[in-house]
Amino acid sequence: MTFSLAIVGRPNVGKSTLFNRLVGKRLALVDDQPGVTRDLREGAARLGDLRFTVIDTAGLEEATDESLQGRMRKLTERAVEMADICLFMIDARVGVTPADEIFADILRKRAKHVILAANKGEGSAADAGVLEAYGLGLGEPIRLSAEHGEGLNDLYAHLMPLADGFAERARAETPETDVALDDDDADGPRVPTNERPLQVAVVGRPNAGKSTLINRILGEDRLLTGPEAGITRDAISLQLDWDGLPVRVFDTAGMRKKARVQEKLEKLSVGDGLRAVRFAEVVIVLLDAAIPFEQQDLRLADLAEREGRAVVVAVNKWDVEPEKQQKLRDLRESFERLLPQLRGAPLVTVSARTGKGLDRLRAAVEQAHDVWNRRVSTAQLNRWLTGMLEQHPPPAPGGKRIKLRYMTQAKTRPPGFVVMCSHPEKMPESYTRYLVNGLRVDFDMPGTPIRLHLRSQSDRNPYKGRKKSTPSRLRKHLGKGPNTN
Repeated sequence: MTFSLAIVGRPNVGKSTLFNRLVGKRLALVDDQPGVTRDLREGAARLGDLRFTVIDTAGLEEATDESLQGRMRKLTERAVEMADICLFMIDARVGVTPADEIFADILRKRAKHVILAANKGEGSAADAGVLEAYGLGLGEPIRLSAEHGEGLNDLYAHLMPLADGFAERARAETPETDVALDDDDADGPRVPTNERPLQVAVVGRPNAGKSTLINRILGEDRLLTGPEAGITRDAISLQLDWDGLPVRVFDTAGMRKKARVQEKLEKLSVGDGLRAVRFAEVVIVLLDAAIPFEQQDLRLADLAEREGRAVVVAVNKWDVEPEKQQKLRDLRESFERLLPQLRGAPLVTVSARTGKGLDRLRAAVEQAHDVWNRRVSTAQLNRWLTGMLEQHPPPAPGGKRIKLRYMTQAKTRPPGFVVMCSHPEKMPESYTRYLVNGLRVDFDMPGTPIRLHLRSQSDRNPYKGRKKSTPSRLRKHLGKGPNTN
């Protein structure tokens, strides 16, 4: 029983608030100022026993030109045509406006099914607006309060008969199959599937081309783009098949230096992007070829490494670069010098405008994910550790050498290793780096974060100092009492 529900209406009528309530999470940014939402955001909604996809749209604007508002309107109109049901929201406290009447006429012509809702309907101040809503000719309005959760039972009653029709249609269209699908081996590396796709976040400074890049990968203008910096506000997630690789990609807001982020809305956008990095498995740090490796780019790459995510560095706008060979050499030199903690990570040049280099970017993402999931056997690690100790023994602080006993891999995603040793607190950081770099080279783990933990293993004999006792059977044979040694 699945269908799609698009929430549409003027700016600031409460669409994102209702979206968050239906999905049960604060996914969409909400603020008092109008026009916060710009892109289409999808979420898995739950209302009683109904399960469906809900789409949060930008506020319908009257502009129809190529301005930012005009492009936002086109994106919303596209969602209206694609959705199974449209929930048209008005502000009951304001009443029906001329813009509401224009949009109601658009929905009558383009939408398959329309449900009218008068939001902010709590209290007597909304009575007049609810009565005015009858004049739109879209049937009886549902009196809602998205903020307080009122009226959701009425929404359920309107959706239920439509949902039954969609369920019957889905059953008729679904082919029968007798093929058994086995789950992936839980002990092996995770293989991305349609049910559990590879999570990829695209981060970068404003106007680096993140939304344009994702649109090019999708093959359609799904995200709002343009020459203006800072168009994207929400961290939008989209699921797609990237040449056979199931991926959920997160488009994030451009992140400026922390000192420049003053407005509340921009702080919310940046926070949303940081959460996307924490949920991702692979992070694509997108640079502008004209001004690569700015301070903020380095901070974003370092953030992804500290969060333990696989990192791919992509340099966009490569199609307009005049001296490509020299520029590429400079980029590689800067990468090695400025981001030594990501040494060996993929560096890919792309053009989001023309699509050139996207095949290399896809291969780099898949490779980074494979390395991130890599596991090394304990036997291999201990043979390797013996060779590393022979080549360069650990230091001897205070004349007493630190002894490294054995090593094992404790986890993957990212690879984490444990070394049992004496006096781990005295181990210098330089020797830990020596081991990490050796792991990266000898086990082919370029660029991925590696966690190495030193744990104490005492030299003390655990039986030293304990009294030797006579076994009970021997005491009985010797005729001694139970407490006689």
